[in-house]
Amino acid sequence: MGLVFYYAPESTATVTHWAIEELGLPLDKVKIDIRAGDQKKPEYLKLNPNGKVPLLVHDGRPIFESLAIMIHLGETFGVEKNLFPPPGLDRAEAIQWMAWLHVTVADAFGRFQRNTSDRFPAELRNEKAGLAAKAELGELLKILDHALVGKEYLVGGRFSLADVHVASWMTYFQYSSFDLSPYKNIGAWVARCTARPAFAKAP
Repeated sequence: MGLVFYYAPESTATVTHWAIEELGLPLDKVKIDIRAGDQKKPEYLKLNPNGKVPLLVHDGRPIFESLAIMIHLGETFGVEKNLFPPPGLDRAEAIQWMAWLHVTVADAFGRFQRNTSDRFPAELRNEKAGLAAKAELGELLKILDHALVGKEYLVGGRFSLADVHVASWMTYFQYSSFDLSPYKNIGAWVARCTARPAFAKAP
């Protein structure tokens, strides 16, 4: 088995990095300087034509997109380590939450960021679109908050890579000044997840 992980600190690669630390996998790490444009260099684009991080190369075969990487890590290594459900309904639920975050929530958050953050030019921002995206995010987070009522973790009563995938984004929301305080169950769950030693090892 040979694993090579390409990442950039403080990016969506942190999701994968946290999972790798939880799994305790031996691998080579390659830091990508996205400000210098390493992700657009020909040698990197040969592996990942999407030109982004994260990227995992497993036995010479590249896998990009963090959701695909997380499912692969879960199915390949996570079941044995009790960090991913075996085939069945619990696995379907785990993938459901991961896909919901990666597709539905990420889309709304992207629109919120593009229309409210100073990282984007003022002439490209739309206040009404930003407010609409914020309201949509609020409704989506109510879904997650309700799902966590009376639960320690998302699926099957134990911590899993589904928690890693979703909780890591919640920490990014906090970093981006999105107020999570109205969602008490989310707040308590994120605190439980991020108290794990592996989280501190994932920049």
